[in-house]
Amino acid sequence: MKFDTGLMTANLREVPAAAKAAERMGFDALWTAETGHDAFFPLVLAAEHTERIELGTSIAVAFPKSPLVHAMQSWDLQALSNGRFILGLGTQVKAHNERRFGVKWESPGPRLREMIQMIRAAWDCFQNGTRPRFEGKFYNFTLMTPFFSGGPIEHPKIPIYIAGVNEYMCRLAGELCDGFHVHPFHSIEYLRGTILPNLEAGAAKAGRDRRDCKLSTSVFVILGDDERERAGLKGLVKQQLSFYASTPAYKPVLEAHGWGDLQEKLNEMTRRGDWAGMADLIDDEMLDVFATTGTWGDIAGKLRAKYDGLLDRVGFYVPFRDGEKVERWQDVIRAIKA
Repeated sequence: MKFDTGLMTANLREVPAAAKAAERMGFDALWTAETGHDAFFPLVLAAEHTERIELGTSIAVAFPKSPLVHAMQSWDLQALSNGRFILGLGTQVKAHNERRFGVKWESPGPRLREMIQMIRAAWDCFQNGTRPRFEGKFYNFTLMTPFFSGGPIEHPKIPIYIAGVNEYMCRLAGELCDGFHVHPFHSIEYLRGTILPNLEAGAAKAGRDRRDCKLSTSVFVILGDDERERAGLKGLVKQQLSFYASTPAYKPVLEAHGWGDLQEKLNEMTRRGDWAGMADLIDDEMLDVFATTGTWGDIAGKLRAKYDGLLDRVGFYVPFRDGEKVERWQDVIRAIKA
């Protein structure tokens, strides 16, 4: 099992030091997210200032950019990092696409399928001079001249991960992708009952082995050597879980445990802005399902016992910060990767 971390800083000037610290600690990958900032820009700096650690987007929002733009940015990052880049894409939800990014929301699953196919067609064109012949319902790629081609690079095989919760996305990952970002809001039951069977179905459709698609996630941990240390994290985890549980797209995760009615209650509370009240609805039984509680000494063993054989790479939802509990983090890294 690989152990990854996320890039916490939003200040590009701080990226080189943060990336070097993550590599020095022994993390396997450093992931960026597309929240308030672009997911690709920080990885340019991270690639320049590191040598070993993998670098990926978890996730870049797919539809605000064209497939060719994703392909070009990924190609340059792969070349700059000497083959360490992972392109992670996610659809986001309708409201964010239409009301935040200002792009049309249309058949997100089939559209993402075409995007992956066109990105790979572009990479094949860059590397091998293949004539572009991709024509789909949503995207077309039939024009490329040498002047506009990215040209061949030393490491042309770029892994593509996608993120998702529903059955279609799981099948799509199994069929076409190198990895699947399991949403942090998940449970072992949902992994076994929904994600894995659908990944296997998608892989079978393409004549692939399910293990060709690596499973990655960031996990909620309530971590500390005493109750006082854990109390602060417990409140943060309950708040974040309640936010995710309020989202209609994630209702199937709750339904796997008979808690489907909670989604509508939490969604109504978001409209009232009752964020503190939402966290109060996440009880200890739910915390046991959606988070892992432990000390710095036993958290690695608990995560391995929980996820070995299910996930290929994990990270903490609240990632490493340079200078904070460095020795404790080093112990966890060694134990998880042992």
